[in-house]
Amino acid sequence: MAQRFGGKFSPGGDGKTPAPTQKGAFQGARRTRAGGRVNLLFLAPLPLAIAAFTSGPTGLVLNLAALGTLLLAAWLTREGLIAQEAFEARKVARRPAFPRKIAGSLLTGLGLGIAGYAASGDLFAPAAYAVVGTVLHFLAFGPDPLRDKGAEGIDTFQTDRVARAIDEAEKHLAAMTDAMLRAGDRQLMARLERFQTTARDLFRTVENDPRDLTAARKYLSVYLLGARDATVKFTEIWTRNRDPQARADYEALLTDLEQNFAARTQKLLLDDRSDLTVEIEVLRERLDREGVHLKE
Repeated sequence: MAQRFGGKFSPGGDGKTPAPTQKGAFQGARRTRAGGRVNLLFLAPLPLAIAAFTSGPTGLVLNLAALGTLLLAAWLTREGLIAQEAFEARKVARRPAFPRKIAGSLLTGLGLGIAGYAASGDLFAPAAYAVVGTVLHFLAFGPDPLRDKGAEGIDTFQTDRVARAIDEAEKHLAAMTDAMLRAGDRQLMARLERFQTTARDLFRTVENDPRDLTAARKYLSVYLLGARDATVKFTEIWTRNRDPQARADYEALLTDLEQNFAARTQKLLLDDRSDLTVEIEVLRERLDREGVHLKE
């Protein structure tokens, strides 16, 4: 979608000093690793389809089996990289339930072994292909996260509750994005993305300390659900008649939500610091009672 750029002295400009740039949805974003090399894994085995239909029945079965195995390995590798990126993006995270990249390495070796056997009928060469393929895939993409991160001393039941609540909140944000796409307005989409960035700051704060879930539950469920419904309704009105009053009301709603979410995030951070201060004071009192004095 085309976007018009202008400034203070551009034609039609209002001559006012532009507002400070606000952080957008791409703040802290990094290039995904689930592309490039992974896409080649989907393309590399495609010649096996040609080989399958230019050989006998046995070659047909073996080549198609190798093709399916290698494509499955590529898909598992991509999903494993996506899961690893989500794992690394969070300070507190549980390891993936299924090691997709390791499974992708094993299936890559198996697929190469089947393809080698279909081509030669020998056993030594396909076995060598399988071992080398497994090792190279593992070295190229690495293992899956095998240990939980930052979960020492944290109740797993609480972290599971937080994960479910945030997954539901992310669904609300995704629904808002889908609805706004129908409006076809780049400025409104950018405004919505700024609010979503603020909302995700709250998500990360709750993830870092699952005890904050109770204080933030209304924001993750009730308020986001209302924001989703308001976005859907606004999109319906905006696509029909481009009502400027409806747009102004919706932008005011996003501003109010953004301010409230940011305030709640700061409140949770202050509460965390207060808890730390209390724990330090309690420790000091215990040390004083035992005759141990800390130097200031």
